[in-house]
Amino acid sequence: MDGVVVVDAANVVGSVPDGWWRDRRGAAERLRDRLAVLAGAGLPGRPGVPGWATEPPVDIVMVVEGAARGVEPVAGVRVESAPGSGDDHIVAVVAAREQGRPCLVVTADQGLRARVAALGAETVGPRSVRPNGSAP
Repeated sequence: MDGVVVVDAANVVGSVPDGWWRDRRGAAERLRDRLAVLAGAGLPGRPGVPGWATEPPVDIVMVVEGAARGVEPVAGVRVESAPGSGDDHIVAVVAAREQGRPCLVVTADQGLRARVAALGAETVGPRSVRPNGSAP
């Protein structure tokens, strides 16, 4: 069974002080485009990334909130706009996955990590989806 990678877009974008706050939607679109490449190539084999997530194709769900709502999906990346809290929506996405389906959540938010871990998801930090730790 193929797994799903759920990306906390606000957390990943916000992990690099590159001026993202001036254009939140644009920053989310740049992240989405980077994730599309990873969907076709697999995530880099960094510490904490499970083997299944390094094997293409990777099913990726990017959750956006606030000013980034409405970012369009692209091939390989499903984009979900959280109607309220992005964290709550990520928890709902994880909870709604097919029973037994592996899940990896990309976030540095410790509270969110605990919530999704209670649902059986694994977690990694934002660097797992950034090239060599650079900005998304």
